[in-house]
Amino acid sequence: PLKEKAMRSLEKTARALEKNGFDVHLASDPEEARGIALSLIPKGATVGLGGSETVRETGLLEALREGEYDLKDQYEEGIDRAENMRRRRAGLTADFFVTGSNAVTEDGCLVNVDGIGNRVAALAFGPERAIVVVGRNKLVPDVDAGFRRIREVAAPRNAVRFKQNTPCTKDGKCHDCNHPERICNIYQVIRRVRLSGRISVILVDADLGF
Repeated sequence: PLKEKAMRSLEKTARALEKNGFDVHLASDPEEARGIALSLIPKGATVGLGGSETVRETGLLEALREGEYDLKDQYEEGIDRAENMRRRRAGLTADFFVTGSNAVTEDGCLVNVDGIGNRVAALAFGPERAIVVVGRNKLVPDVDAGFRRIREVAAPRNAVRFKQNTPCTKDGKCHDCNHPERICNIYQVIRRVRLSGRISVILVDADLGF
């Protein structure tokens, strides 16, 4: 029954996203999600990345690294800060941009918060296509619930992942802090895609990322 409920929620969200101009795909598991994403990206394409545990957990990040793509990989070990930023900027003009989303609403919106801004910038405009991979745990009823999910789940866990010293890493609660290491700096809601189909959303029937 729980699995059926989750699938109904995914299907409802998919219909709403399609109505709002998104290209939508349903995947039954992470492996299928990875295959769908790779089928959308032709060999030789330039690919930018947004920070995403979901992309890593599906195996998509490793597949992009091993595949025949010009990957602007700011997460490659050993590069310095200057090279990291150069690759982030290069990702904004790539053929494809691959990332996750902090929340997706059942009425068809993407809800995100970013630290530096390259991820939300690329989702809004720049790369010819954006591919967003989303687990069922990111589905929420509406935009308010999306931002609540960010405050209560995504931001504290990501701050821990990034080894920040913000108050939320101590107790798992958002303090709406003014800490210099704050990662919640740029907020974005995409309600509709003007260039229909530019953003592909792959909804996965699995709990992925934060």
